[in-house]
Amino acid sequence: MAYDRTAMLKLLRPVMTRILTPLGRALVGRGIGPNAVTAVGTLGTVVSALLFFPLGLLTAGALVITVFVLFDLLDGVVARLGGKGGSTWGAFLDSTFDRVADAAIFAGLILYFIAADDVLMAAVGLLCLIAGAIVSYAKARAEGLGLTADVGLAERPERLVVVLVAAFLAGLGVPYVLPAGMWLLAVASVITVGQRVMAVHRQTRDTPGRPAGEENQETARDEMGER
Repeated sequence: MAYDRTAMLKLLRPVMTRILTPLGRALVGRGIGPNAVTAVGTLGTVVSALLFFPLGLLTAGALVITVFVLFDLLDGVVARLGGKGGSTWGAFLDSTFDRVADAAIFAGLILYFIAADDVLMAAVGLLCLIAGAIVSYAKARAEGLGLTADVGLAERPERLVVVLVAAFLAGLGVPYVLPAGMWLLAVASVITVGQRVMAVHRQTRDTPGRPAGEENQETARDEMGER
């Protein structure tokens, strides 16, 4: 059964767009484009994740990171309002920086687990990081071959919600919530990789003999960080 990858975004994006539109209009009025917004959001996420999480400041880290993650929606608002940088280059930059931000979040949690001498959970965090990257790559590679891989339990919005909510609650003292969230993400991400591999396999089985030259058409297109 295909998973509706946009279900969460369909609910949240219109609301967040209305909230962020005044700020986006102000940024456009000052000549600030979506690429600058993307860069600031990524830098803020990376610094926050690698500063707060290793120190055990999980609640503060989750809150600050959530603010910067919203920049992922703000850059789209700025682009739609006419800011400079709303282009193919901007889409590539947004997709690439999303991978950097995601890696920083899980790297920060891995460092947190290492500091707590929890080798098992550090390994689970590493699995989440690797599997999440493969989930994104599988979709980008499929699209580069002219195929689709719009399936999966754990796409980027779901991964971010689970990990940030779990970290926030863990910082408040809720027991077992962070390990449970990390295990859930690890399993769901591995399943998602399998779902995307099978989806592409079915398409290539149904349409044999694709030109070999298409293998060089890999793309990193990613609208609003939906991978």
